[in-house]
Amino acid sequence: MPIAGIAKPPIRFFLAVAAAGLAVAALSACAWGNTKSAGGNPRQVTVVGSGQVQGVPDTLTADVGIEFTAADVTTAMNQTNERQQAVITALENAGVDRKDINTREVSLQPQYGGSDGTITGYRANNSIRVKIRKLDSASRLLGIIVSTGGNATRINSVHYSIEDDSPLVKDARARAFQDAKDRAEQYAQLSGLKLSKVISISEAPATPPTPTPMPRAPMATNVPLEPGQQTVSFSVTVVWELT
Repeated sequence: MPIAGIAKPPIRFFLAVAAAGLAVAALSACAWGNTKSAGGNPRQVTVVGSGQVQGVPDTLTADVGIEFTAADVTTAMNQTNERQQAVITALENAGVDRKDINTREVSLQPQYGGSDGTITGYRANNSIRVKIRKLDSASRLLGIIVSTGGNATRINSVHYSIEDDSPLVKDARARAFQDAKDRAEQYAQLSGLKLSKVISISEAPATPPTPTPMPRAPMATNVPLEPGQQTVSFSVTVVWELT
């Protein structure tokens, strides 16, 4: 009986030592966690930068069509096709490369009239897209389209573009990143921290310019055209670590 009583104190001593060890480990973990933000992630700043560069368009694209209405299907289609072929031939004779002319749409729709909704005729349309690479000849070529197509001509849209905008995009991208970096450095300074390594980069090019709409009607043979300038925009989102 006396021997059993002597064995109990060491057990309590070992339990006390184990509890103290757990407490020290917990304190050490809290101290390590304080070097990072809540959740164990490094401090970060996410910034969106933008860059813009202007360039002069070097290409004009025109969507043009020929449209006829006739009492029967065959007449409507034949008149439309013949007139459109004449337009294509006239453009080729004027120096437009055939690869820069492509068919966009061919349609044939019945026309209804009267109180009973009977078919009174058919409307045929044949539309092409013409890419004009020599801007100084754009006005003359549009005049050829109108004069050849006559009253059946439809100018659906005309818009300018830059054939190879990769140098402008590269410049706009560099400006966007620099803009993001300048903003991030300001935020780091305001928060009393320093900008560290880049964690992630994601880019989002701006929407291309909207084509300039033109009336669906014959145009004068002397068409005034001004290419102006186009803006290439770029947006980038960058995440930096703060220290």
